Amino acid sequence: MVLWRVHVELEDRPGRLGELATAVGSAGCNIISLHVVGEPTDDGSVVDELLIKVPEDADPAVLVTAVERAGIPCTLLVRADAGELSDPVTTALALARMVAADPGSAPRAVATMLRARLVDPAAPDGPGHTHTVRIGTQHLHLGRPWPFTATELSRAAALLELAGQLGMAVPAPRTATDQDRILLLIDGSEVRLRTAVHADAPLVAALHARCSPETRLARFRTPKPRLHPDELRRLVGDVGDTPVPGDHSVLVLTADGGSAVGLANLQPVDARTGGFAVLVEDAWQGRGLGTALVRRVAELALEQGYQELTAVAPTDNLQVTRLLRRSGLRPTAEIAGGMLMVRAALGRPVVVG
Repeated sequence: MVLWRVHVELEDRPGRLGELATAVGSAGCNIISLHVVGEPTDDGSVVDELLIKVPEDADPAVLVTAVERAGIPCTLLVRADAGELSDPVTTALALARMVAADPGSAPRAVATMLRARLVDPAAPDGPGHTHTVRIGTQHLHLGRPWPFTATELSRAAALLELAGQLGMAVPAPRTATDQDRILLLIDGSEVRLRTAVHADAPLVAALHARCSPETRLARFRTPKPRLHPDELRRLVGDVGDTPVPGDHSVLVLTADGGSAVGLANLQPVDARTGGFAVLVEDAWQGRGLGTALVRRVAELALEQGYQELTAVAPTDNLQVTRLLRRSGLRPTAEIAGGMLMVRAALGRPVVVG
């Protein structure tokens, strides 16, 4: 089954919701969740967002046809993913808690709540739809493939107002000199992202040992269960008395700080190119953690003056290109020496404010 996001305009009259469910069922599909995302119109209709499971061999256009035959306008049909099945109310409360703890996280919280990303409005070839949320002097630029509704934008404004009421302005994204940042993943989990240090070597060693042979092979080109001490030191940025300019190691810890669940490394290839690699524990994959790490690596690369990122992976491992795309970059790839060589040009930094 494939998950699709569908928007419908539903009249406010008895039995209408049942007619919608019947129409969806007649197309062989199943409604997984439904919630209101639009303001009522003059005739009382509202825009509802549904996540619908469609058989893999079915044409989603059949679903749209069945719904519209019931007299229900369908205004959006886009692919979704399993990470979006979290309850929106629970997610909103978790985001509000995150903003209360760290008002500076409001831009990321708003983007997460709206399934959007922070964008530079002046950048060419941006997402299909952009919107600027303004609270006082703060301007938050958001983008995603489908339109924003008034209800969604009011929720975004509420989060930004919460940050303002806590007496802190919403800042631009943090830089490498900032302290730890809290990330809220798409399933509501919280993790802590910070620069790795010498003392983190045991945590990284344990992370490596917990990963499956397939995950270790994709990251290190070998499934060996233990890292050589020299490798471990390089992974946490412990390079002794001869530090290499531009080297960065970013570590992700569980919110209680008990274990490392992800690691990203950035190293100079040449004056304009930074090489990167990402490792995420198997149990934490599919939650948006890899994407968050790549975005952080891209920030660091821009700060170092790099013009592009590059990575090397086995030819059957396309995950690195997916992570770059989800991070807003446009990777290209070629096979050389039996390996997949991936490159992605870096644009201007995201602008918030």
